[in-house]
Amino acid sequence: MSDSLPAAARAAAAIAAKHADDSEAARKLAPEVVSALVASGLARHFVPSRWGGADGSFTDLTEAVAAIGEGCASAAWCAGVYSSAARMGVYLPEQGQAELWAQGPDVLVVGALIPGGTVEKAAGGWLVTGAWPFTSGVDHADWALVCGLPAPGEPGGPRFFAVPRADFAIQQTWFNVGMRGTGSNTLVLDRAFVPEYRSFLRSAMQEGRAVGSAARCHTAPIRAFGGLTFAAPALGAARGALRAWTANMARRSDLTGRPFPELSTVQLVLARSAGEVDAAALLLDRVARLGDEGELTPAVITRGARDYALAVDLLVGAVERLFRAEGARGQAETGLVQRAWRDVHCAAGHVGLQFDTAGAAYATAAFAEVA
Repeated sequence: MSDSLPAAARAAAAIAAKHADDSEAARKLAPEVVSALVASGLARHFVPSRWGGADGSFTDLTEAVAAIGEGCASAAWCAGVYSSAARMGVYLPEQGQAELWAQGPDVLVVGALIPGGTVEKAAGGWLVTGAWPFTSGVDHADWALVCGLPAPGEPGGPRFFAVPRADFAIQQTWFNVGMRGTGSNTLVLDRAFVPEYRSFLRSAMQEGRAVGSAARCHTAPIRAFGGLTFAAPALGAARGALRAWTANMARRSDLTGRPFPELSTVQLVLARSAGEVDAAALLLDRVARLGDEGELTPAVITRGARDYALAVDLLVGAVERLFRAEGARGQAETGLVQRAWRDVHCAAGHVGLQFDTAGAAYATAAFAEVA
C-alpha cells in the first residue's frame, strides 16, 4: 500500500473532528465524514488488486485508523469496520466477488460477526432471517456480510452471507454512552435469498483460505490481527485526549497561582499517561508488522492477541488518569477528554479485546512450550 494512506487519513481525521458533535447527536457518522473515509482509500484498502483495491497492509491500516481516531473515535471505528469487512469479501467465490465489487472497490461493506438468525436451504442458495445487533456503520453500508447459523444437518459450521442494501432493514437500537457516532444499529433480514456464490464458511476466513488472491492481507489467519480493527480507534482517541489534556492543563494554575505545568503531580500524570499510550502503540505496531510479513506461528498469534488486549488496557488506564486529573472542568459535554474517556471505555468492552481471555490463552501456550 502507498504511504499516502496515513496522510490521507489525516485529512479525513480533520473532517471527522469537525463533525464529531453532529455524528454523536445523530448516532451515526455525518455524510461528510463517510465521504472523507472513502476518499482516504480506506474502503478499498483490503480489496484485492484485481478488483481495483490495494491489497493493503495491516501496518498502514492501523496507523490510518489511529490517525482518524485522534479526531473522532467513532469515525475511526467505522473506518476499521469498512476496511476489514471488505477484506472478508475475498473469501467469496469468484462470482460473489464480482457482484460485491461490480460498482468498484469503494463500496462500503459492514460485518455482522456473531452467528445468529435462521438459515433455510433453498434452490440455489439459502433464505436468511434474523436480527444482528451492534452492526457498526450499517446506515451507510452498500453491502453486509452476515454470519448465520447453518441449517440443521448442514456441514461446515457457521457461514457468512453477502447481502445488498436493498435486502436488509435497519432498526435504530444504538443508544450507548460511548462510540455514539458509530451507528451500531441492528441489521434485520426477513427470508432474504442469498445465492450460493454469495456465501462462504466462517472457517475459510479464520484460516485465511482466500479465493483468487495470494496477498498476505488475505491469507493471514484472522486471529493474527483481528483485534487491531478495534484497538486502533482507542489508540487514536487516547492520543487525542493526551494532546487536549496537555493543552488544557498548560493554561491552568492552582489556587496559589502556581502554573500546573510546574506541579510534580501534574507532570507525573502526563509522563505516565504518555508512556502508556506510547507503549500501547508499540504493541499494536508489532502485531501489525508481524501480520504483514512475520512468521505466523501459533505462539506468535497467541502473543498478538495478548498484545492488543494489553494495549487497550494501557489506553484505558491512561485516559482514566487524564480524565480524573482534569477535574470538573474536563467533564463538560463539549470536552474532548471526556469524549475520549467514554469512547475508549466503550471500545475496551469489545469481546475481542478482553485481556483475561487472551492472557490465559497466551499463558497456557507458554507453559505448554516448557512442559
